[in-house]
Amino acid sequence: MKKYFVVLVILLPLCVKAQLNNANSDTLYLNIDSCESIFLKNNLQLIAAKYNIDAQKAFEIQAKLFPNPNLQFAQSLYNPETKGILPFGVNGESTAQISQLIQLAGKRNKQIKLAQANVQLSQLQFIELLKTLRYTLTSDFYAIYYLKNSANVYSAEISSLEHLVGAFNIQLKQGNVSEKDAIRVKAQLYSLQSEYNDLLLQINDVRSELSLLLQTKAVIVPRLNQINIDNLNPQEYALGTLIDSALINHPDVLIAKLNTQISELNYKYQKSLAVPDLTFSLGYDQQGSFIKNLTTLGVAIDLPFFNRNQGNIKASQMQTKMSKVTEDAQESTIQIAISNAYQKAQAYNNLYHERDKQFDQDFQKIQQATLKNYENKNISLLDFLDFYDAYKENTIQLNTLQLNRVNAFEAINFYTGSSFYSLN
Repeated sequence: MKKYFVVLVILLPLCVKAQLNNANSDTLYLNIDSCESIFLKNNLQLIAAKYNIDAQKAFEIQAKLFPNPNLQFAQSLYNPETKGILPFGVNGESTAQISQLIQLAGKRNKQIKLAQANVQLSQLQFIELLKTLRYTLTSDFYAIYYLKNSANVYSAEISSLEHLVGAFNIQLKQGNVSEKDAIRVKAQLYSLQSEYNDLLLQINDVRSELSLLLQTKAVIVPRLNQINIDNLNPQEYALGTLIDSALINHPDVLIAKLNTQISELNYKYQKSLAVPDLTFSLGYDQQGSFIKNLTTLGVAIDLPFFNRNQGNIKASQMQTKMSKVTEDAQESTIQIAISNAYQKAQAYNNLYHERDKQFDQDFQKIQQATLKNYENKNISLLDFLDFYDAYKENTIQLNTLQLNRVNAFEAINFYTGSSFYSLN
C-alpha cells in the first residue's frame, strides 16, 4: 500500500506553470517586433532626445542671424540759460547715431557650421541612445523568456515534491517510511523553493526594467520564433565585414568622428576671433560741433595689442588632438568588442548545435523509467532525487546556453550598427 501511494503522488502532473504574474495585472503576449513598436512610441528617454534635436536646430537658426544694428539718441536735459527742461530746437542739443557690427574672418559662417555639426551630433546621440536602449530591450526580452522556462521546471518539481512531502508525512505517522527519507525530501523541497524564489526575483527585476523601457504596467510575456533563432549562423558573415560595418555605422564611432570635426571647426572659429570686427556708424549732431546739423560717417575696430584670443586658440588646438585620439580609441574598442562578440557567437552556436537534440526528449522519457525503478525499489530515494536535480540542472544549462547564444548575436548587431542577424 505504501508503494502505490507514493507512486500515485509522484505521478501527479509535473508541468505546472509558474505563477509569475499578478492576477490583477494586465498581461501582454508580445513578439520582439511588437515590443519594439511600443518602445519606439512610449519611451520617455527617446522623446526627450528628440526635443534636444529640435533645440539644436533652433541654435542653428540663431547662428544664421546677423547682429542687430545699434541706435543711440541723446537730448539735452536742461538749459541753464533759458531755464528750459528738455529744450528742443535752437535752445537745445540733440544727437543720434546708428551703427552696425560687421564680423570679419568668416566668423558667422564658422558659427553656422558649428551649429550644423551640433545638430548632427544630437541626431547621432539620439541614434546611439535608441540602439543602446533597444539592445537593453532585446536582452531583457530574451532573458525573461529563457528564465521563465527555467522557472517552469522549478515550479513543476516543487509541485511534485510538495505532494510527495505530504504523502511522506502521512506514511511517516503510519511508520511506512523512515524519518531520514522524509527529512531528505523536505530538504530538497526547501532548497528548490529558495532557488525558485531567487529566480522569480531575478525575473521580476528584468521585467521591471523592460516595463520602464516600454512605459507600461502590463506584464510582458515574450513570444519567440525559435526556428529563426535556431537557424542563426555566425559564419554567414566574415569578421572583416562586420568590423567594416561598425566603423561606418556604429553611432559611437560616428560620434567620435563628428566630435573631431567639431573640434577642428571650433579651432578655426577661435582663430577667427583673433581678428577684430568692424563697426560702421552714421551720426548726427544738431549743434554741438563746429557746425550745426553735423552728419558723420565713422568706423571702429579693436586694436589686437593684448588679447588675440591666444588661450582659447591653444585650448581648442589641444581639444582637436584629444578628439582625434578619442576617435582612434573608439574605433579600436569597437573592433575588439565585435571580435569578442563574434567569438562568443561561434562558441555558443557550436555548443548549441553539437548538443544532441534527442537528449532532452530522452531525458524526459527517462523520468518515467526512473519512477518505475523507484516503485520497484531498484533505486533509492536519494538516487531518485538526484535524477530530479540532474534534470533541473540540464534544463537550466540549456536555457542559459540559448540565452547566451541569442545575446551574442544581438551584441554583433549592436556593435555593427546593422541587423546582420535577424532574431524576429
